[in-house]
Amino acid sequence: MARILALDYGKVRTGIAVTDELQLIASGLTTVETKNLISFLVDYLDQEQVEKFVVGLPKQMDNSPSESEVLIQPFLTKLSAKFPGIPIERQDERFTSKMAFQSMLDSGMKKKKRQNKALVDEISATLILQAHLNSI
Repeated sequence: MARILALDYGKVRTGIAVTDELQLIASGLTTVETKNLISFLVDYLDQEQVEKFVVGLPKQMDNSPSESEVLIQPFLTKLSAKFPGIPIERQDERFTSKMAFQSMLDSGMKKKKRQNKALVDEISATLILQAHLNSI
């Protein structure tokens, strides 16, 4: 089996998480600058097999798309053009940043490390991926 790769897409940074090859466990991989995301994915896919991408779907509380969806749509077009054989699924990402921060608090992480926004993005991507795994 190949891995599932999840993205918490952001204007500046994108958190990335992947499953193990059996698609049982979601783990944070890294956070990359969004401008370098496609080249990072090209390098990653040279090393690992990926079955599908799961990209966070930002929504408002009333279920309407959030403002950041406007930024994500052009990226999705680029992603599907670059990797046409890999399907892209979307996963509701409401509250993932808050949940990521709370998990950092709950784990006893020091304040300085909790201020690392890249780590919050990586944990958010992991939460998006875990929610996807729970739904399939």
